[in-house]
Amino acid sequence: MTCLIIAEVGSVHDGSFGNALKLIEAAAESGVDVVKFQTHISAAETLRDAPMPPYFKGEPRYEYFERTGFRRDQWQELKAHCEAHNVEFLSSPFSQAAVELLEDIGVNRYKVGSGEMTNIPMLDAIGQTGKHVILSSGMSSWAELDTAVETIRRYHDHISVLQCTTSYPCPYEDVGLNVMLEMKERYGLPVGLSDHTLTIYASLAAVTLGASIIERHFAFSRRMYGSDARHSLEPDEMRDLVDGIRAIEIMLANPVDKDGMVNRMTPMKEIFEKSVVSVIDIQQGVTITADMIAVKKPGTGIPARRLHNIIGTTATRDIPADTLLQESDFDS
Repeated sequence: MTCLIIAEVGSVHDGSFGNALKLIEAAAESGVDVVKFQTHISAAETLRDAPMPPYFKGEPRYEYFERTGFRRDQWQELKAHCEAHNVEFLSSPFSQAAVELLEDIGVNRYKVGSGEMTNIPMLDAIGQTGKHVILSSGMSSWAELDTAVETIRRYHDHISVLQCTTSYPCPYEDVGLNVMLEMKERYGLPVGLSDHTLTIYASLAAVTLGASIIERHFAFSRRMYGSDARHSLEPDEMRDLVDGIRAIEIMLANPVDKDGMVNRMTPMKEIFEKSVVSVIDIQQGVTITADMIAVKKPGTGIPARRLHNIIGTTATRDIPADTLLQESDFDS
């Protein structure tokens, strides 16, 4: 199964529609499947005095969402721009009003951010669309995640669940790959990783363990302004991630028959393995002793593993030193 790779642009465009378009292009060039934004409608999701997260104190949250948001026609154009570059458009809603906007422009699926997992009214609205839902578990207890999954399951079972740790950046010891595996067992649903580390290693490990979705924040540069830039992958890093995931998929899809592989290695075995050889001149009729023979390359003669079987046999001809022994050179 092919892993769905999501480049999370979020709001790193900083309200620049031009930057948003260019970020789509850069993500598409990196080989991702999906480019994801965040649809914030300030009046519908937050009070004016709501605090900013501890890792970003640049400006009040209400004003930040207001400043970096887009009009409906701009969202429509972003979706079209994704389609023109052969990537899927996706955006996380943070209110029921945002769900309505995204339904209006025609999204294929929904990604529910970690902070919205207890927003049951919004989950109901999303579930009613009948579309694939990706749930991110970064702030959820098992009980809260159970409720979120059950809420969507009232409408359909087209759900994926991502292990996520809401820590920016996330240290390796908090990635929780074991939790991803437990989610798969607990819900019987496809699972993945929303990775907030600073490298691609956790994502590659998750794919090896069976992740079907990988989400990574994406920016032109970690020096960009905003709440997510400093823990994002830059374009070259995203390309490395995509290439690594695709390579892992090839490996996982092609189990190797060990004995069959050995048969294909015959020419290499003949070059690198060793055979039994004489190390001194051996006269016909002499009983072969351990000091008369050894093993040397190439592996085209009597295999080295049979060295001890030849000791005690009788030479059937005069054998010069440094000769590759043949079965006819001795008898028992």
